[in-house]
Amino acid sequence: MSNHVIVAIDGYSSCGKSTLAKALAKKLHFIYVDSGAMYRAVALYFLRKKIDLHNHEQIAEALKNIHLNFHSRDYETHITLNDEEVSDEIRQMPVSETVSSVSAIREVRKEMVKQQQRMGRTKSIVMDGRDIGTAVFPDAPVKIFMTADPLVRAERRFKELKHKHPEITLEEVFENLAHRDYQDTTRTESPLVRAKDAIVLDNTNLTPDQQLEFALKKVEPFV
Repeated sequence: MSNHVIVAIDGYSSCGKSTLAKALAKKLHFIYVDSGAMYRAVALYFLRKKIDLHNHEQIAEALKNIHLNFHSRDYETHITLNDEEVSDEIRQMPVSETVSSVSAIREVRKEMVKQQQRMGRTKSIVMDGRDIGTAVFPDAPVKIFMTADPLVRAERRFKELKHKHPEITLEEVFENLAHRDYQDTTRTESPLVRAKDAIVLDNTNLTPDQQLEFALKKVEPFV
């Protein structure tokens, strides 16, 4: 195997990026880095501290006090915010409604990209997010851009959320995803775009096993 391989997976919300990235990392014995969880953890911190998203001084000061770490347990990646396990809390709707606005802030992206690039300097990793193949690792040998039908994405996300939040509706989830798509693709700072050399993976009608098989074929020449 090569000393150092980076697989960059980008795409829209609820396309199954993390499902694929985790499975790929496990199969290849790479490190999985969930960049979206990093932005969600920052959003959670900002919500807790009531940070004004238009106050750049507050944001810069808050970022100095945010320490993120990943750890694995039973092949699952967990994230801690200042040594507190927040893997479940960052997936709740208040964070989902805020994370796109937070991730569009220049200071936040600059700090997170710096941390992400540091992670990829010495180890083979699979990282998923919105700008991994364009801004974080533009030279990654394997770039995958994931997409799926918007209604299918909303239904998948709704199934994930409804057992913890029985009051939530499919319409709310669909609207949240549509809003996030708009914010992600139109923001000034590192918008969600497909890298020119990224392979498109539309998994509207694919099972997790089928998309893993697709991705493995693309990575195999580099390992």
